[in-house]
Amino acid sequence: MEILGVLTTHNPDGPVTSSPISVHLCSSVAEIVFSPPAELPFQNPPVASRAHLSNTILRMSHLNSTVISELTRFYHDKADAILRLLEPLSDDQVWARPYSYGNSIGHLLLHLTGNLNYYIGAEIAGTGYVRNRPLEFSDTERHPKALLLDRFRQAIALVRETLARQSPDDFSASYSAKGMEHAGSRFYVFVNCAAHLAHHTGQIIYLCKELERQKAG
Repeated sequence: MEILGVLTTHNPDGPVTSSPISVHLCSSVAEIVFSPPAELPFQNPPVASRAHLSNTILRMSHLNSTVISELTRFYHDKADAILRLLEPLSDDQVWARPYSYGNSIGHLLLHLTGNLNYYIGAEIAGTGYVRNRPLEFSDTERHPKALLLDRFRQAIALVRETLARQSPDDFSASYSAKGMEHAGSRFYVFVNCAAHLAHHTGQIIYLCKELERQKAG
């Protein structure tokens, strides 16, 4: 069955406009389909509507720039905090485990670097990085602090470069990876990795305070 009607649009930048439509009722309510009557010719939207659309696109562009800027600032701030915390530490302190049940700062740095290189580097930027997550917590090589920090800086730089290339469509692009099968979008991944970075930054702060306490005692 077909019902003819009129669709009224309230445009904040111009007059109210009305357009004829037809509604086709199918066997199920969920199958209602809206379409313009076949005999009506296509009409260009009024100038006011085009201006409103342009303003909407401009606002979206500004929002995208803000998202990129603020996420970039967040990653930078957390990375800078970690670099400052580790500056006075020796290589031995970086690999020390103040708590037998916890991780060393060195292993947390390996983990953060692997997390960013995989979820953002490999899965968004297409770097080809191959992750070995268990090794991030079990590596016995005791890499020098300078090497750990250099690799961590490179991972943060990669995140910032990848963020700068994201358009609104890129942020909403479908995303799924091992450990983030239900992420849904790239935007979710950037926010999730930022939260993950903040979480382990807090752990590093706590470990540094305990190392300082033990050294003073």
